Amino acid sequence: MRLSQRDKAIIADINRFRVMDRDSIAELHFSHLKRPINSANAVLKRLVTDGHIRRSTKFGAPYLYLSRETALSEDSAKIGHYLAILGVYKDILRHGTLDVFQVEPKYGGKGTVEPDVFCIFRKHGMTGRTPFFIEVQNTFYSQKVMTQKLKRYEELYRSGLIAQEPWQPTDRPPIFPIVLIISGQRYAIDDSYPFRVIQAQSFTQFMQSLKPAKPKEEQRPKPKTASQLKYSGGIKINLGVK
Repeated sequence: MRLSQRDKAIIADINRFRVMDRDSIAELHFSHLKRPINSANAVLKRLVTDGHIRRSTKFGAPYLYLSRETALSEDSAKIGHYLAILGVYKDILRHGTLDVFQVEPKYGGKGTVEPDVFCIFRKHGMTGRTPFFIEVQNTFYSQKVMTQKLKRYEELYRSGLIAQEPWQPTDRPPIFPIVLIISGQRYAIDDSYPFRVIQAQSFTQFMQSLKPAKPKEEQRPKPKTASQLKYSGGIKINLGVK
């Protein structure tokens, strides 16, 4: 049977995330229909039967769907990690659009940094785009391990590779992505890195931290300086990438 554009989009997403749950597929590709779950079930069953994707029943229903482009086993310990990355993707889409969303992009050989995500985010109602490297920590990482990760980001920064990326602005100095650590654990991170490092429990929490605090009613707010406006309540989202 010939693949529809929606079929191809579903397969592309499963290939990108390595694994997806049925409900996420229904949310991302069938939400405009009257019965998203029923429609998703029918299409996914056909795609499995025709050999385009794999299905895992190891975790019970609703089932998980895996890419045929990877050797990820149906009960792999990494499945939870990839589903957490998928959850971050859906969370980001609640706040804007994504020009790019890459899972585990490579920037060198063994021993170099491997972000869980590289993405370029555009907030609703804004024209500027912001690049991120995202670390999705759904398991406990020691302080030592996190420090080593950030040191690898620093090596990538100093290598100049990111300055050569095609998404870089042509009318201003290159931009290094914000390193966003999404974790329930708080790490001791100093501000000595030559790039911005942010910690949050979710992308939504990160976005909420950008909102300036409301002044108390009994106090008249003082005018803010340019530097205060830039980082009011967090960081400035519009970095001006074109």
